Amino acid sequence: MSASPWGAGRRPLVLRNPSFGRVWAGQLLTQVASRMFQVGAVWWLVSSTGGGHRGFDSGLFLMVSTVPAVALAPVVARIVAGRAHRTVLACAAGAAGLVVAAAAVPARAGALPMTAVYAVGLALAACQAVFDPCLTTSVPELVRDADIEAATGFELSTQSVAGLGGGLLGPLVVDSGGLAGVVAGCAAAYLLAALLIVSVRFPRAAATVRDSAHGPVAERRTLRRILARLPFIRRVLLCFAAANVFTTAVYVVMPLYTRGVLGATGSTVALLEAALGAGTLVGSFTGARVPGGPVAVGSVCLAVTAAALALPGLVADRSAALGALLVVGWCVGAIGVRFVALFQRMVPAVDKPGFFAVMQALLGATFPLSSLAFGALGDHLTARTLCLVQGAGLAPVALALWWLCGRGNTEGTQTPADAVPALATAGETS
Repeated sequence: MSASPWGAGRRPLVLRNPSFGRVWAGQLLTQVASRMFQVGAVWWLVSSTGGGHRGFDSGLFLMVSTVPAVALAPVVARIVAGRAHRTVLACAAGAAGLVVAAAAVPARAGALPMTAVYAVGLALAACQAVFDPCLTTSVPELVRDADIEAATGFELSTQSVAGLGGGLLGPLVVDSGGLAGVVAGCAAAYLLAALLIVSVRFPRAAATVRDSAHGPVAERRTLRRILARLPFIRRVLLCFAAANVFTTAVYVVMPLYTRGVLGATGSTVALLEAALGAGTLVGSFTGARVPGGPVAVGSVCLAVTAAALALPGLVADRSAALGALLVVGWCVGAIGVRFVALFQRMVPAVDKPGFFAVMQALLGATFPLSSLAFGALGDHLTARTLCLVQGAGLAPVALALWWLCGRGNTEGTQTPADAVPALATAGETS
């Protein structure tokens, strides 16, 4: 778990694996577009639509934008497992591009109603719910086994760059050109991503199929049975799902904090989003170098995140908020790269399509609840109080991760042989 995504004394990963580089660029475009639309729409709801329910409206939009990842998990698992991954990725990006392009015409005329904004957010989230687990499953088809952890770092960094780029652009474009500019930019990004992926050859796809054909054919298990056979991973995912209740609320709290506490404009929202994205990006590329096992690192990072989330509630200052979000982002990125790389090696290949779909669903299941709950609270509590609630709620989750997942695990006989060293590392807490 100590490999750097860039490799030591070698060319960068995307140059060693050009097919992966183009697919990664496609993912970058789709997630930047998705994030730009989400952040831009939330800032539009908070700053431009008026009314006394800005918190609830923005929370409801974010809830709608995350429901597909949860509701469609079984369908996504079947799609990813039963079809060529390049086709799935290209179709998901192309469908999202067509949806946003269709909304661009009424948006340019100023006739895009709020219900249509919610519908577009729902459609984009559905396409992204297919795209992301499919790409995660495709990593072994695009790179050599020795590059899996580095590729995981690049893949996770996409979300960081998306937060940095999309979060920066969304509010700025809304302030300068309205929601129509956001919609047009998203359409172009999704369609370009689809073209990039169509042009890529998956060099190891045939080898992956041949390897799975050797020896006895493993039974493809249901999503419930996958997690039932991986108790250590199940405990980790439950802890992270609980953590998401408080960490993902930052996307509702940030615009409310900017408007209600700082009294600032979309440029400040963009800076806060950029700080979060930059921190996550750095964490994705440096998290593998942090000493200690994944559980120990994850527990400490969650504790630090709790303190950082609470800081803006104690100190009403833009610089303090920027620094806090930079720290939060780094912790999220470091946790992600350590644990997803661990899962890549622990989960049997036959179970990976289902596992990564259910992982996305389980971690995303709390996002709708978090968005709606903190959005509704935002109409009754100050944004500073919401920051304190986030920090106070996350602290016991850090303790739970250390206590429940740091006592060692006993599933080494149920995972591939190459996962045993990673499992030993995962059990270390001191």
